[in-house]
Amino acid sequence: MPYQPPVRDHLFLLRDVLQIERYGDLPGFSEASMDVVAQIVEEAGRFTGEVLAPLNSVGDKQGCTWHADHSVTTPDGFKAAYKALVEGGWPALGADKAYGGQGMAHVVNLSFSEMSSSANMAFSMYPGLTHGAYSAIHTGGSQEQKDLYLPKLASGEWGGTMNLTEPHCGTDLGLLRTKAVPQADGSYRITGQKIWISGGEHDMAENIVHLVLARIEGAPAGTRGISLFIVPKFIPDAEGKPGERNTVFCAGLEEKMGIHGNATCVIQHEESVGWLVGEENQGLRLMFVMMNEARIGVGLQGVAQAEAAYQAAASFAKDRLQGRSLTGPKNPDGPADPIIVHPDVRRMLMDSKAVIEAGRAFLFWTALHGDLAHGSPDEAVRQKGSDYMALMTPVVKGFLTDRGFKVCSDAVQVHGGSGFTEHFPVSQYLRDCRIALIYEGTNGVQALDLVGRKLAAEGGRGVMGFFAEIDAYVGAHENDKALAPIIEGLSHAKEELQDATMWLMANGLANPDNAGAASTDYMHLFGLTALAYMWAMMAQAAQAKIAAGDTDPFYATKLTLARYYVERILPETSAHLAKLKTGSETLMSLPAEAF
Repeated sequence: MPYQPPVRDHLFLLRDVLQIERYGDLPGFSEASMDVVAQIVEEAGRFTGEVLAPLNSVGDKQGCTWHADHSVTTPDGFKAAYKALVEGGWPALGADKAYGGQGMAHVVNLSFSEMSSSANMAFSMYPGLTHGAYSAIHTGGSQEQKDLYLPKLASGEWGGTMNLTEPHCGTDLGLLRTKAVPQADGSYRITGQKIWISGGEHDMAENIVHLVLARIEGAPAGTRGISLFIVPKFIPDAEGKPGERNTVFCAGLEEKMGIHGNATCVIQHEESVGWLVGEENQGLRLMFVMMNEARIGVGLQGVAQAEAAYQAAASFAKDRLQGRSLTGPKNPDGPADPIIVHPDVRRMLMDSKAVIEAGRAFLFWTALHGDLAHGSPDEAVRQKGSDYMALMTPVVKGFLTDRGFKVCSDAVQVHGGSGFTEHFPVSQYLRDCRIALIYEGTNGVQALDLVGRKLAAEGGRGVMGFFAEIDAYVGAHENDKALAPIIEGLSHAKEELQDATMWLMANGLANPDNAGAASTDYMHLFGLTALAYMWAMMAQAAQAKIAAGDTDPFYATKLTLARYYVERILPETSAHLAKLKTGSETLMSLPAEAF
């Protein structure tokens, strides 16, 4: 069965769980009623399912082609699909109306992005990175830069990239060597090589705008001396149209295990013409606007690939005949039962479905707080939204991609030997998903960021606010008998997360290795607790529908999945807490030569 966009699940979250109609008077939400949002989500499902999904395997098998003139050709059908994407206005959905966007809330735009990534992850990275470039210029660019670049980036007519990594430095950007030499006309000449640049060259947009980190001559060493530059493939002429070809080239394509349909380029800057964005030596701060948006997008990719892989596995499990049910034949007229009757296959499918649905809710909930941080007239709401966006971003990126990859791996396992072949789609989902654990900061780096920076930010205001919110929710629903097991599970997980947080505060400062050793377990403990909170809210919304007389099995399924999550997945929090509290002594005890 081909990928089916989960439109109803998206609308359940937007309408019944997050109740976005409550924010109808705020920017982004006032642009469309819930009925209009429903139409957008339904059309997004049609476009991604009918236009993008059929090209997923094509892109995987064909890949991109580099030519001697430094041009790159995308797989068959990509160019036409990109044209349809732009003509449909999808890249502009969440962009500023002042620059040709539709001004929709980010949480609504996220719905389209998830379905796009499930349908075709490699393709969806092109407009995804373009929006990141748009956001960085929108935040730090001059008015002239905004007027020139944002309308084209918002529409998707021009593509965008982020040029960070160099052959000798990845995460440690303080080591970068790309240099920028100021010119008399206010421009700069950029020289250096960047690698692993997604969408760095292709044939789908008339121009590509590279956002490049470089060091101006004489700037301080390390991250304090990094500046951000706009380096377009074609320098805009007096009318703002692509003009002279800049001296920035694709020197080759990376050979990758997945996302073959995306052109991952080696980009060579040979005194290419660039313009400073914002102030000198403030480039990393501005690039983090783009990187943080990308990190949310990468967490989304974990959920998106998991959804597609789960659908394929569930379909296979219902059709594949193998063995008999332990409790007697369920397909007595056939030679064997479908493998979905076997408890261990059910375990993998239930694990997957429970994590995907709560992971999606966590994404949407986090995005909603980002919208409130920008648009609420209430200062306290804006502060909370900002705190949550900072705190949750590494969890969204790290936890959801780790769990998303596990779902993809379990989908291969459900397929058995068939899953290890290229005749079924799950092998591609597994290969494509693997990069999400690495780029935009590896998951280990995300965990370090969480415990090293985000927990202590503003005196711990974000995490303490999260604890208080869960406590208030538990207090409001602790007498609800229908939700009792779920509320009890959430309360226990929150207590363990709080215990872990206190342990880190007591032991991490005294010995930083303790914080480092605990970081990944803490991130997973946090993610498991956050998903328990999501399941509590989804169960509450489903129970309300059932109490009102709705007999649709959709809602009963939500309650079953919530109970399953609490009983079979949430107990992992205790193991993470136990490992976390062992500290770093054993972990760091072996000398390097023993490895």
